[in-house]
Amino acid sequence: MTSTAPEARQGQDAGEPHGEEPASWQQRLRRFGHSPRPGIGLRERLVPPYTRPGAQLWAVLGISPPMAERLVRWSAWGGPLLVALLAGVLRFWDLGSPHALIFDETYYAKDAWALINQGYEGDWPKDIDKLILDDPSKVSVPVDPGYVVHPPVGKWIIGIGEKIFGFTPFGWRFMVAVLGTLSVLMLCRIGRRMFRSTFLGCLAGTLLAVDGLHFVMSRAALLDMVLMFFVLAAFGALLIDRDWARRRLAAALPVDEEGVLRPDAGVAENLRLGWRPWRLTAGLMLGLAFATKWNGLYILAAFGLMTVLWDVGARRTAGAVRPYTAVLKRDLLPAFVSTVPVAILTYIASWTGWIVTDKGYYRNWAETDGSGGNWTWLPDWLRSLWHYEYQVYEFHVGLTSGHTYESNPWSWIVLGRPVSYFWEEQPGCAASETGKCSREVLAIGTPLLWWAACFALVYVLWRWFFRRDWRAGAIACGVAAGWLPWFFYQERTIFLFYAVVFVPFLCLAVTMMIGAMLGPAAGTGAKRELDLVTGDLSGERRRTLGAIAAGVLVLLIIWNFIYFWPIYTGTPIPDGSWRDRMWLDTWI
Repeated sequence: MTSTAPEARQGQDAGEPHGEEPASWQQRLRRFGHSPRPGIGLRERLVPPYTRPGAQLWAVLGISPPMAERLVRWSAWGGPLLVALLAGVLRFWDLGSPHALIFDETYYAKDAWALINQGYEGDWPKDIDKLILDDPSKVSVPVDPGYVVHPPVGKWIIGIGEKIFGFTPFGWRFMVAVLGTLSVLMLCRIGRRMFRSTFLGCLAGTLLAVDGLHFVMSRAALLDMVLMFFVLAAFGALLIDRDWARRRLAAALPVDEEGVLRPDAGVAENLRLGWRPWRLTAGLMLGLAFATKWNGLYILAAFGLMTVLWDVGARRTAGAVRPYTAVLKRDLLPAFVSTVPVAILTYIASWTGWIVTDKGYYRNWAETDGSGGNWTWLPDWLRSLWHYEYQVYEFHVGLTSGHTYESNPWSWIVLGRPVSYFWEEQPGCAASETGKCSREVLAIGTPLLWWAACFALVYVLWRWFFRRDWRAGAIACGVAAGWLPWFFYQERTIFLFYAVVFVPFLCLAVTMMIGAMLGPAAGTGAKRELDLVTGDLSGERRRTLGAIAAGVLVLLIIWNFIYFWPIYTGTPIPDGSWRDRMWLDTWI
């Protein structure tokens, strides 16, 4: 059976074992029947094929070759869709519960309702939440503008659900749940493309589907899940662009008289890759991320550097002697134009509702307090927007007031201090020895998944530094872009749920580690027959043990999610059962 391990049949950039090109004498001896040692050809290094289950698996299952071929084709989308369906059922189940404005929903749900109805956020009365929950039909949108500190895209998206289903908990959570479900589908496809394995892709999506933090954030009208969705979409678009560019290089390289693709420095250094629509798509997605929360800017910078380095690796593999110079001449400017200006224009366009009205907060600043000066040649709306953004920046860097659930980013990866979104104590609970039941929605990742991710990140970093595996580098980039910037703002009030942005990359890291646990497939064909004759079954034993260990780990993670289900969903449980789930004192 063909291996689904990450190492199997992967194309590498620099530093990975490339498979030796046949020497000239070997090529001459081919005409006499010489068979050179098999290696990874240049075409496979540029665009690796997807792994396929071996014929032995289908024979064991009693499936004919034509049916097996259809199943392989179906599984490329069928597997991810089934995983996404499971994730959707979990996320939409009883989505309107709790019937409350949990945590920061008290800001974003109301801002979204005002935005979708009048184009700008209103100044809501402080005691309006109860009326909204009791009878939203009696609630009118405030005309006076409200001061908000986040860009509008996330609130526009939340507002779409409210427009369809009303100003209710289900309405303001609906679109976030949709994006949470679609992100699971995207991760399945992203994992499949990275590891060239449908199995590992679906495994990555399954891990995301059962992560507690992603699950809770998919059921709350907060901005961070929207940000995560656009970041993941941008990453996926860049992956497609990477394959597309390498395919263009492979098509342009020369083929020798035996049909073997050969590297060529002239082609590798001078080929213009031309129109790259998926890179433009990534720029759009990164702009939407930036227009949801400002930390999308850090991710824009990190992903921009990553995609340029991918081009360096592609040109080096194709035969470029000076790949950095080639990328500087051919790729750097198009990469910049495809991402940064597109992202900035997308960000400005997201403020259209505020721009076309004359009632938004600070909308008329340029005509009043900001009149005069050296920048009057710019449109008034642009100067007013710049002033607004500067005031928001001052707010964010000065936000140092203490909060019960704030946490240092050092503690995020081990789930040191989760955030309680909702808490309710219910007396008269017959199932409890104390007579009380607890009901909580706790924003915390599935502990066993996150703790396994700590080891997986070490493996990923090792794989990147010492094996120069581009997939490990991409995963590390995703984690670093979403996590490391917060270390510069440790005096600011920050929370663990900000980490949801890099949760998909933690799932990819764990998947890569599990692929390594599975190991390469045992020998096939003549090699397998020789192993059976000689009794050398060490490869099969190693793979069997690896599969058992990987299976146990995945099952434990799923069990852990099920165990914590009540405190993810706000299900009432006896007080003692709730305390049993508080594994660390800092979780209370």
